[in-house]
Amino acid sequence: MDKYLLVIMIFLIVSIPIAFVSPTTGEIREHPFILLFYASIAGISAIIIFSSYKDRKQRQKDNVKRRSKK
Repeated sequence: MDKYLLVIMIFLIVSIPIAFVSPTTGEIREHPFILLFYASIAGISAIIIFSSYKDRKQRQKDNVKRRSKK
């Protein structure tokens, strides 16, 4: 996984508890930010899918180069 994707994922992981706990007082919110929670989950899923897709494409290119050298 690239460094910038890892940094974005860390921010998304940190935003999940912020959806349920108020950062200023530390108390659990009466009405949590459900949209923030689901957006963070969707962002994490998108990063994981994109990263695995990118790695798979790179692996395929490496295999083609390795096979063509023989």
